[in-house]
Order: sequence, then C-alpha cells, then structure tokens
Amino acid sequence: MSSEPRVIAVIPARAGSKGIPGKNLRQVAGRSLVARAVAAALAAETVDEVVVSTDGDAIAAEAVAAGARVVRRPADLAGDEASSESALLHALDTVAPQAPEAGEHPAPEVLLFLQATSPFIDPADLDRAVGRVLEGAADSVLAAAPSHAFLWRLAEDGSAVAVNHDAATRPRRQDRAPEFRETGAFYAVRVAAFREARHRFVGRVELAVVPASTAIDIDEPHDLALASALAPLLEVEVEAAPADQPAVASPVAPTPRAGGTPAPRASAPGASAPSRASAPRAGGTPAPHESAPSASARSRTSTLRAGGVPAPHANAPSASARSRTSAPEPAAASATTSATSAPAPRPTDPHPARISAAENGAP
Repeated sequence: MSSEPRVIAVIPARAGSKGIPGKNLRQVAGRSLVARAVAAALAAETVDEVVVSTDGDAIAAEAVAAGARVVRRPADLAGDEASSESALLHALDTVAPQAPEAGEHPAPEVLLFLQATSPFIDPADLDRAVGRVLEGAADSVLAAAPSHAFLWRLAEDGSAVAVNHDAATRPRRQDRAPEFRETGAFYAVRVAAFREARHRFVGRVELAVVPASTAIDIDEPHDLALASALAPLLEVEVEAAPADQPAVASPVAPTPRAGGTPAPRASAPGASAPSRASAPRAGGTPAPHESAPSASARSRTSTLRAGGVPAPHANAPSASARSRTSAPEPAAASATTSATSAPAPRPTDPHPARISAAENGAP
C-alpha cells in the first residue's frame, strides 16, 4: 500500500436488506458476501486501500476481520431510497476529503466501487478496469457480460415490441455482434470527475468484459442458492508448495451440508499442506476508520477461475478395472495400483484472456 493511495476501493454494505434479510452477511461457499468482496479488492494489485461503508455492527466486524477499513454510514444514507452514489461520496469525504489538512492523504485518483452482491469478482478484472482509468484511456469503466439475447418490451396495449432486433429477421447467433449487460459487480471511475458529476458514468465510458458465467447478482434467495452451487466450479485455491516446485491449484472444498461433511479432495503430488489461515471474526464492534493491513500482509490464496471446472475429488478407475468380472486381485496388487494412479487433472479455464473494451439502489 502506497503512502499516498491512488486507488481506493469502496464496498457499500448496508444492514437493511428486504429481499434477503442480512444479505451482505449471507455465505457463498463458506464466506460471507462482504468478506468475498473485500478479498477480491485486497487481491487486486492496483488497489491501495479497501473501505466498507455500513450502518451495521455485524457487517463492520466482518469487514474488519476480512482486512478492510470501516466507515460508519449515517442513517439518512442507509435507507431504501438512498443511492449508491451518496454512500460513495460520503466514504470519499470521510477517508479522503477534498481539502485535506496537514498530514492527511490527498484525494485518490481512482474510485473502485464494488458490490458485495456479486460473489465472483476476479481481481484481474479489477486491475484491468483501474488500469484504463489510471493511464487516461477512460474516465469510467464498468463490468459487463456479453449477451446475444433477443429483448422485447410490452407496449401500453399489452403487445410485444422488439427492442434490440428486427422481429422480421432472425439471424444466427454467430452472425450477430454481442451486446453487453451491465453486471453491477464493479465500477472504476476518476475521482475528480465523479465528485463533480456525482454519478459513476462520466467522460469516456468503457466496458470491462467479464464472463456471463460469473455475472451473478444476489438479489433473491434463488440467486444465493445458484451462486452456492456454482462456487465449487468457478473457484480454486492455490496451495503452498516448496520453493523449487510450482504451486498447485485444487478445487475449493464445498460448504458441508447440515449434519454432513464435505468429500475429501484428492491430494496433488508435490504440494505441501495448504496455507489457508482465515481471519477470525471480530466479536465486537470495530472503531470507525480502522486501518486495513498493508499490501504485503494481504493473503491472496483464492483465485477466481471464470467458468473453470475443478479437478474431480478422486481418480476414476481405469477401463480395465471397470471391465473386471472375476474375483478381486490380491490386496498387494490393489495397493500398488492405487499408489501409481495418475494425479487428478488441474482445472481448465475455457475463457481465454478477456478483452477490456471498456441498479441503482444503495447496496
């Protein structure tokens, strides 16, 4: 973290959610939504400081435990009618006032706005978006997923009207250029322009294109169930390895069902025990503006794999083993076969390097 932060990440997370009570503390694959957002921001190389804006004690404690600084949001900015922009401006004015006094940090150059309701934010996407603003190529960059959907709207008389296509022509998917759907996951915007316009879409706007498979927004209970089901397929953890061996990626263990235990994972050869120290949750309410740990102290062991498929939990039996109908072989031979089994394949990422072409209620 630089002594004069150029990029500040702000995660608004109010306590009063109506669709899913306590939404920002609900868990996906064993981690709360607010903790997941903090982890993504901390893992981004371009981010200097991570701030959570909240009016809830439990959310504040969770944010500090995850490594973020907390800004207490006043009640008038935490209601159902408050905008995200109002919370962002309040956080900026609290952490980096426009006219800093002696000894205070100057205002940052870039504001990175993350929404905790998007559980699969890739830190690499954050860095690409921030980089476009820092280098002067864009003033605002938003996350968007490609779409080839044919959209319709209802007219006043109830009839259907084609929106983004000619209803008389139905081209093939490969013959249509994609359109892009705003995901709401993150926005990078130049601070000076944002403060002047007081909204996030200023100057030259670009898209940070993200895979549609990860563009999930938690708004209803079924969204939470879908995200929990997809998490083991979309995420891997990097296990620690000796200095002379590369790190090995293995699938994140799914959250155990009530009364059960998760299936054991097949061990990767050459890998030592994974380093997965999780920060304990704070038992009490943290003081406002508690400082986050330095960049060197951040733990970045979780990597989002867009659409990746995790390695199977156990090696499948060979074709010869499947076709056996005779009595089982001696135990010694079986043990030899097990010991020489090929290691589980690593997850693959079907989404190659993505282009960077570059909701409004307060979360």
